[in-house]
Amino acid sequence: MKLATIDDSGDGHVGVLVGDGEILDLVALREIVPRAHLVPKSLRGVLDAGEDGLELIRRCVGDAEGGSAGERERLAETGALGALSATPLLAVIPDPRLILSVGLNYGRHLEEMSSTPRPEHPTAFLKVASSLTGSGKPIVVPPQCPDMIDFEGEFCFVFGRACHDVSVDEAMGYVAGYTIANDVSARDWIVEFFGAEAKFDTIHAWERNIMGKQLPGFTPCGPVMTTADEIADPHDLQLTTRLNGEVMQSTRTDDLIYKLPEMIAYFSKWYRFQPGDFVTTGSPAGVGFGRDPKVFMKPGDVVEIEIEGIGTLTNPLVPGT
Repeated sequence: MKLATIDDSGDGHVGVLVGDGEILDLVALREIVPRAHLVPKSLRGVLDAGEDGLELIRRCVGDAEGGSAGERERLAETGALGALSATPLLAVIPDPRLILSVGLNYGRHLEEMSSTPRPEHPTAFLKVASSLTGSGKPIVVPPQCPDMIDFEGEFCFVFGRACHDVSVDEAMGYVAGYTIANDVSARDWIVEFFGAEAKFDTIHAWERNIMGKQLPGFTPCGPVMTTADEIADPHDLQLTTRLNGEVMQSTRTDDLIYKLPEMIAYFSKWYRFQPGDFVTTGSPAGVGFGRDPKVFMKPGDVVEIEIEGIGTLTNPLVPGT
């Protein structure tokens, strides 16, 4: 299944993709399919319910798709069924308890970033939930740092069970599904980091660089979460980032230095992940800062990140005020 969070001008509620480019609104469906009342409103709530929550959605979809032509017309009339392209979306999980963003995890990306050495262990930083936004929503260029806004297309995995201190062999059993994120980055402080020589100057410069990723709307995420059963091998997916239609990043996830089981086992030694928490797994080569000449986003641009088996995350850039 492919699940999304519909923007209802509130906290959002869950929908599921059906047919060819249509989305079934599971709250509106309650008027037609009684069992839809049992589905938690939020996608995080569905994941909190475990496999039972996902199975309940599958049954609701079966009820909706198994009806007569007249019942299908009623789905459209009540707003339970509509075009995905016309449906406003929030971040696929707008209320995670934890967002962990892995860095330095694609081999060719390290080469383009001043030949950064491979890390001895997986490395990551936390992102704030206030940086989340949905597919189709604008990325606001911040007036305090407007000139070096970079894109970083990232493949993500979403937890479906509480996960703490698990082994590599156990790790994939905790993954509920996969989605896409753009780790938008204000690069104003990256030169300061690469130029630092003293130990604490390097630490302080890195901290400022990470804060350049925390601005409002700097973590677009979505458009959907594809459940794990639909992705045969998460380490063999095509990721493509386009800026105004031009390909900027193009790689397969087999270039990941640390694979998903290794990341989960390593980070779960410290973090207790909960259903709906997600991890961005790093950005591949082709980021704007790594190019010669460098390429940065500006108001009027449109950035798209497409990952095989998931979909396309699309966001326009608009000027801040």
